[in-house]
Amino acid sequence: PKDRRTTMLYSATLTDSVMELASQWMDQPFKAEVDSGHNATDTVRQVVYVIRSEDKFKVLFNHIALHPDARAIVFCNRKSTTEDVYESLKRRGVKCEMLSGDVSQNKRLQVLEGFRAGKIKIVVATDVAGRGIHVDDIEYVINFDFPYEAEDYVHRIGRTGRAGREGVA
Repeated sequence: PKDRRTTMLYSATLTDSVMELASQWMDQPFKAEVDSGHNATDTVRQVVYVIRSEDKFKVLFNHIALHPDARAIVFCNRKSTTEDVYESLKRRGVKCEMLSGDVSQNKRLQVLEGFRAGKIKIVVATDVAGRGIHVDDIEYVINFDFPYEAEDYVHRIGRTGRAGREGVA
């Protein structure tokens, strides 16, 4: 029965608009917050390469070549850029997969499972992979494009340096 139901909403981040929506649909909503005990950026070494736009792919490819066994997520802002980077890496013999809003849910799950299992080392993704995806031991988060929003940057680099481990963005 409706009066005996409990509705719960879980998220690493709750925006004001989501909280407003929750208060409209929930009777006496309660917000519980958990302090992680440390800032995610404490375990992530952040490196910036100041380069020309036309050199971005060359730097990415060389980084992957220098670290062939490292697990990494490469983030791009646009679906078309994600596809271009993915195809360019594949043409050069880099075994990788792609995640974007156009990838079917079934394929996304296959890619994530392969990534978790270590069968896939490189994933090129839009921000669809920036939130809510937990994969252990991602050594590198590479921002091929800087995200438009600062909060998206924090979520992206949060894919590495998890649970007290170190990572590089």
